[in-house]
Amino acid sequence: MRKALLYLAFLTTLPAQQPPDYTRDIQPIFEKNCYACHGTAQQSAGLRLDRPDDAVARKSEILRRVSGAPGGARMPLGGRLTDHQIALITTWVQTTAKPKHWAFIPPIRPAIPAVSQKAWVRNPIDAFILARLASEGLRPSPEADRATLLRRASLDLIGLPPTPAELDAFLSDRSPDAYEKQIDRLLASPHYGEKWARHWLDAARYADSDGYEKDKPRFVWFYRDWVINAFNRNLPYDRFTLLQIAGDLLPEPNLEDRIATAFTATP
Repeated sequence: MRKALLYLAFLTTLPAQQPPDYTRDIQPIFEKNCYACHGTAQQSAGLRLDRPDDAVARKSEILRRVSGAPGGARMPLGGRLTDHQIALITTWVQTTAKPKHWAFIPPIRPAIPAVSQKAWVRNPIDAFILARLASEGLRPSPEADRATLLRRASLDLIGLPPTPAELDAFLSDRSPDAYEKQIDRLLASPHYGEKWARHWLDAARYADSDGYEKDKPRFVWFYRDWVINAFNRNLPYDRFTLLQIAGDLLPEPNLEDRIATAFTATP
């Protein structure tokens, strides 16, 4: 489960060798330069670019107009796209040219970018962060002091600040793995599951009442506790989802398997 969360976070760094993504790379160009004439309010020449399906259907015509090919006025009227923008649209047209949700794009391990401040990098993810900062003309913030570091880790993992005793123990621990020991402590805390299960319960629209006009109580707290315990015992994600979809249909399901399906099956 923890690996799945880290993997989802890592997917936000897209590899350079991937073709242009419609939502990330192409749609912002259209929005800035084309929506005034080809958006929601107006569709000159019947062309509408604020809807992905329409943009894909006319991709060849779009490329011909933005590149200034013979046979029509160059777009956008009164200006032109940059060479980089035209290159992005050209590559988009020449590849799939289909708006695809990131969840359906097979992950590709990117090459670790070269950076100048090599001493700042402690793991491969740091290299991606530093390269992005450099591309924006920014420098890393100063390293946080130990008290701030523990507070951030504690709030991130269990949603609670460290107690004075926990802080004192960390500040007095000068062993090389002092921070790693704190992370292990936080991951072992029952509050870890309570903090992170909340996101899944929100997605599943869990509530302790029915809502609507009567807002009657709903007694499915045992499903809530099952999700919390699944996070705390680091249940593999594939098993986590399978049990919630069809736990009661497994061969010889036990009580826990049936509880996992409880909220989905509750009318």
